[in-house]
Amino acid sequence: MTDIKQQDPQPNQPLTGPDDKRSTVVDTIQQLGQTATPAGESNIFCMTIIGQVEGHLVLPPQNKTTKYEHLIPQLVAVEQNPKIEGVFIILNTVGGDVEAGLAIAEMIATLSKPTVTLVLGGGHSIGVPIAVSSNYSIIAETATMTIHPIRLNGLVIGVPQTFEYLDKMQERVIRFITSHSRVTEEKLKELMFKTGELTRDIGTTVIGIDAVKYGLINAIGGVGDAIRELNRQIEVRRNAGTGGMVQ
Repeated sequence: MTDIKQQDPQPNQPLTGPDDKRSTVVDTIQQLGQTATPAGESNIFCMTIIGQVEGHLVLPPQNKTTKYEHLIPQLVAVEQNPKIEGVFIILNTVGGDVEAGLAIAEMIATLSKPTVTLVLGGGHSIGVPIAVSSNYSIIAETATMTIHPIRLNGLVIGVPQTFEYLDKMQERVIRFITSHSRVTEEKLKELMFKTGELTRDIGTTVIGIDAVKYGLINAIGGVGDAIRELNRQIEVRRNAGTGGMVQ
């Protein structure tokens, strides 16, 4: 009888079996909600801002949040990475911390690489400055943007200094929005201080087409439109052969 010798596995090759593959699939489903992820590197960095923008205070664990201290190093890395040629920001946010939102908006606005924002679902409150901070902004037809004055949560000291502080913060937001979009200051303040539309607050809820009509957003569209516009800007930047910002 001839002995059959089992071959030893090749050195430096991991042993994989059905259990390992099953574990990988389960991890992918838990993390991303799907069984497979698109392969290949891209020259476009996609950043999502969803839920509530979390700033200096930690929100309860049941809240869906975007932590601004997580986004800042990502944007710095994008600016430094020569392989990344454009940034695509997807927004579906209820707003949040004013200073954190303005910090994110300022960083997006000062990137030297082409940027496009897409508002899906909603870009409310401090999400408005973030939405207009890119070189080109797009909103879904059914998406909305709530424009209202700044509000403070918690203890408010009823002194003139508190009012002056709020007024200065409000002016910062208004100045940023008007300087990065086509909306006029008069129209923005009219939408912001409108009464009777919101049940428990003053302000206006602007739907897709109206956001474009008022000059807040550049165009109606979706993911395909946003990617096409970003690729167009990247091509313009390549042809120009400069590191300057795309207008």
